[in-house]
Amino acid sequence: MTFDRITPRRTRVGLVSGGLGAYWPQFPSLLPQLEASARRVSSRLSELDCEVVDAGFVSDAAEGAAAAEKLRVAGCDLIIGFLTTYLTSSMLAPVAQRSGAPVLLLNLQPTESMDHESFDTGAWLAYCGACPLPEMANAFRRLGVEFRSVSGYLEDERAWTRIERWIKAAGVRAALRHGRHGLLGHLYPGMMDVSTDPTLVSAQLGGHVEILEVDDLRVRVEKVSDDETASRVALAREVFTVDESVVDEDFAWGARVSVALDRLVEDFSLDSLAYYHRGLDGETHERVGAGFILGASLLTARGIPAVGEYELRTSLAMLVMDRLGAGGSFTELQALNFRDGVVEMGHDGPAHLGISARKPLLRGLGVYHGKRGWGVSVEFDVKPGPVTLCGLGQRRDGTFSLIASEGTVVPGPLLRIGNTTSRVDFGCDPGEWTDAWSASGIAHHWALGTGHRVAELTAVADLLGLELTVVRP
Repeated sequence: MTFDRITPRRTRVGLVSGGLGAYWPQFPSLLPQLEASARRVSSRLSELDCEVVDAGFVSDAAEGAAAAEKLRVAGCDLIIGFLTTYLTSSMLAPVAQRSGAPVLLLNLQPTESMDHESFDTGAWLAYCGACPLPEMANAFRRLGVEFRSVSGYLEDERAWTRIERWIKAAGVRAALRHGRHGLLGHLYPGMMDVSTDPTLVSAQLGGHVEILEVDDLRVRVEKVSDDETASRVALAREVFTVDESVVDEDFAWGARVSVALDRLVEDFSLDSLAYYHRGLDGETHERVGAGFILGASLLTARGIPAVGEYELRTSLAMLVMDRLGAGGSFTELQALNFRDGVVEMGHDGPAHLGISARKPLLRGLGVYHGKRGWGVSVEFDVKPGPVTLCGLGQRRDGTFSLIASEGTVVPGPLLRIGNTTSRVDFGCDPGEWTDAWSASGIAHHWALGTGHRVAELTAVADLLGLELTVVRP
């Protein structure tokens, strides 16, 4: 790509390590060993693309309370308590209670196992981090504090994979809690499934939904210069293969709208955008509504998901997938292929260009199916290999849920109509999968991302307090 992705806010992880101070005079070599382990954990965490706020090593309840205050002020996205040996629950309880952040407990002993022939009590105590874990779990439950834990040893890559999963999930939670989500235009008439109360987003996920008018974009489109438009056309020619069906006038208009979209996002500090406007008889508002796809695709590739049809919940699902490193492209069902055993899915743009199998195509459209207007659309297939679908469902009582399914993109014939079509094999009859997916509570749009991400989405759902439904027919 010849344009830069945004730099998301770094995930802030608070770390406190501890052990029972009564041991230090009894076993003089124990504390230095445990402090070395704590430094190693801090170092490994710093390698996971997060900001570590290390509150140090605590040995009693008073030091635990001081660490709790330090981490409270830091505004952490995740609190990690490293149980280096036995310590009382009173030492970590204030940390868990005051921070307002999810809590992860680590039980990482020095090596895979003890040397039973040579170990004395002091050496054993360095391997005793498992001992206080049930105590913490019981105490935290009684205090009303949710927690999760990872047990292993210091250089246990399986354990660090799980730790990284929790840190990424905390980053997703933070992106939603601190996010500003644009909602521009109006609901696509009749689409009852995609209608979302913006207050529910703030109530359940955090963040802010900014209500925008199509005129907020129109006035910015009118201020884009011819030179800026030409520069955006040149950028698009680098990013896309431009099909001969693209009309120069439509291309220039899409580029002009793209520049204006960038300014809209900057002016309102948006982290995502959902939009729709119908318009009438070729007037300016209709042309603005039809000119989104180029600019929305470029925004999405930069890490600012932008979707059509006023699909706020799908823009949020795309944000989740993007922050997990999975991309996340606007997607719906297109057709079932029972001969090849695949489900064909995609959309007429916008798309996440970062997960295209090849250089994406820009195709000219005489009409947007089901929508007013004409212009240019993005066409590509997602990279072959494992993929995950992720959607944000909404129940009758208004509560959100995450819905996911893992499959594999496989090669084969695709539509050439300006859609982001992919052939996905879910390892079962396409009809059975479609029935199960539809019964999950999903709306008719979702995010399609690369990689199998259910394990990561399980952590995300946990930290967000949402139920996760995984469709595996």
